Amino acid sequence: MTRAKNTPVTRERRKKILKQAKGFYGSKHKLFKTAKEQLMHAWEDAYIGRKQRKRFFHRIWILRLNIFCRARGLKYSSLIRSLKLAKIELDPKQLSEMAIHQPELLNKIIDTSIK
Repeated sequence: MTRAKNTPVTRERRKKILKQAKGFYGSKHKLFKTAKEQLMHAWEDAYIGRKQRKRFFHRIWILRLNIFCRARGLKYSSLIRSLKLAKIELDPKQLSEMAIHQPELLNKIIDTSIK
């Protein structure tokens, strides 16, 4: 009986890896082994980047809110504390969007939370 080497499946798997490595420099998009290694590093960097992106946006929201609060003579931390004491549950993303697009509404919320 002849030996089955499973060539079509192997070829498809390798083609899939090389297709994902399209655009990499040098042999990293031509040779299977180097392409696979480079893709593993790229996936690791992408995973880390997704976490960093969340951190970055959270920093931006807090920065926007702090600028808005400083214009009113408040600090970000005192705003968040007063909102928690007033049991107003808005996260920094919602508050920063309000600061940009609806500042008068945010002013009302701040006035009600400080009282």
